[in-house]
Amino acid sequence: MSAIDEMKIDCHNHILDPQRYPYAADTRYRPSAQEVGTEHQLHTVCDAYGVAHCLVVGPNSGYGPDNRCLLDAIGRSNGRFKGIAVVPNDVDLETLADLKQRGIVGVAINATYHGTSYYRDTHALIDRLAELDIFLQVQVEGDQLIDLLPLLQACRSKILIDHCGRPLVAAGLAQPGFAALLSLAANGRTAVKISGLSKFAKTEFPYNDAWPYVHALVDAFSPDMCMWGSDWPFLRATERLDYGPLLSFVDKLFPSVPVRRKILWDSPQRLFKFDTAN
Repeated sequence: MSAIDEMKIDCHNHILDPQRYPYAADTRYRPSAQEVGTEHQLHTVCDAYGVAHCLVVGPNSGYGPDNRCLLDAIGRSNGRFKGIAVVPNDVDLETLADLKQRGIVGVAINATYHGTSYYRDTHALIDRLAELDIFLQVQVEGDQLIDLLPLLQACRSKILIDHCGRPLVAAGLAQPGFAALLSLAANGRTAVKISGLSKFAKTEFPYNDAWPYVHALVDAFSPDMCMWGSDWPFLRATERLDYGPLLSFVDKLFPSVPVRRKILWDSPQRLFKFDTAN
């Protein structure tokens, strides 16, 4: 058995369909060509590789807080998709409750896109997420997590870290940002996505220089709080990426079948509660 054959949930991917849902006129980055991935195309990829469910992440690129494309895809997926939304920092509780009812399980903050200062006054937002039992998904790179650490340590919400925290591989495992990420394992409410290795590795696939960071995260958080994501359709990729090799690569990272089972299925299913009857 391998990851290709095993039950799995893809916990990081995007739907971009500018033909049906045009990008905002003032968007800073407009995904195009091979970066576009429609709802139909994502279903086709999932069917080809035996992916039962997807956690679809609303992208800051193209859509920002416009979640119509995401919500439409979730609503038509017959339970296959759930989502992470982008919302204004001052979003009200009623709007968040409606998003949860429509299949949103988390709200994303992305310091790699907006910087850390943009999120320093989001205590009220995070309190609302905690009240509704919705994840706060955090994307940072390098030492950005240091700026956000007081906010995350004080919050009551569940936390989901994107793309292994995107460490600086040349700075080593003891770098402050990565050490801060590892410290969050102690709170018992932080989970990590083993995804986006191409975003921080300096070597080509299979990203050998990123492996020590992956294993340090799984050791700290345990497979019970880690999950896999493809990052399809690979926005801003600097080299050719394909779904199949990325999925096969999971076997090399995690040769233990029980560990793979947790990362590919048990952990995301427990955390996000997909309806397996569909």
